[in-house]
Amino acid sequence: MNFDLSFYSGKKVFVTGHTGFKGAWLCKMLSNAGAIVTGYSLEPPTNPSLFEIAEIEKDINSVIGDIRDYDSLKKAFDKAQPQIVLHLAAQPIVRDSYKDPVYTYETNVMGTVNILECVRNSNCVKSFLNVTTDKVYLNREWEWGYREDEMLDGYDPYSNSKSCSELVTHSYKNSFFSDNKIAISTARAGNVIGGGDFANDRIIPDSVRAVINKTDIVVRNPFSTRPYQHVLEPLYAYLMIAAMQYEDVEKYSGYYNVGPDDCDCFQTGALVDLFVKHWGDGIKWINKYDGGPHEANFLKLDCSKLKSTFDWKPHWNLDKAIEMVVQWSKCWINGEDVRACMDKQIKEFLEV
Repeated sequence: MNFDLSFYSGKKVFVTGHTGFKGAWLCKMLSNAGAIVTGYSLEPPTNPSLFEIAEIEKDINSVIGDIRDYDSLKKAFDKAQPQIVLHLAAQPIVRDSYKDPVYTYETNVMGTVNILECVRNSNCVKSFLNVTTDKVYLNREWEWGYREDEMLDGYDPYSNSKSCSELVTHSYKNSFFSDNKIAISTARAGNVIGGGDFANDRIIPDSVRAVINKTDIVVRNPFSTRPYQHVLEPLYAYLMIAAMQYEDVEKYSGYYNVGPDDCDCFQTGALVDLFVKHWGDGIKWINKYDGGPHEANFLKLDCSKLKSTFDWKPHWNLDKAIEMVVQWSKCWINGEDVRACMDKQIKEFLEV
């Protein structure tokens, strides 16, 4: 299915977590499609941030607030009167969840409760999508992909809190939305890469920082296998799911894995090899395990359901995705027009 984003023209869309990396790209896609977007989030989580660099605030109504603050959230929500809600707000870093598990659970679990309460008490919403993660599954480190009906039980506080967020969504769907007047879905995405990610403890941002600082790229766990995909892949899938279930609740609402094909489940070291190839300039990486907290060694998704339901397939392979990351990063480093670069990449992605 080649889903046409013009569906969103004139639609009122509420995005939580809009100041984050994925949120900023999502707002750019929605704005380009003509949507009326309200974003609700904390201040950008990194400095620099894509949200600020790309001046996303020009394109949307941006409300700075905490997803844990129900009254503040509901005020912004009621003013926006959204037809579609995309819930991305989260504490998204595994290592940070070990440092502050309480904040991680408050944000990822009660944040989900709060946005679902807003939806439940509204009369405007027709479609809700909760964005979680591939790490919601009980990871048995087996070599086949996890399916949507596998057991949910993330190991670390981040992964487990997102498992809880899934369960909260399931409960609300069964308890309050069983009449199918509002479509409710979750999307479990694999690791995303893309221009403008400045997060800590992520391999591509770490690689870009190393290039800027003229140091070797440090790879903590080069043999861990992850399903890597360009950020536009899951965002396009989220928009497709939210739109299709808007039109047909019973047929399309549900739980979906969103990940790359098996050929793009790469070991981290091999991913960095691609980055080095596309960047050039003689950069290199070193293997330096730092004895950090537990992270899974092997994880991939079975995306058969998304493919069969929507006739969906990834647009870009990992080599192309890394090429796009390098293109954006060099544009930013060289002081060129980042917004134009984003528009160009979105256009190229949609034309595949």
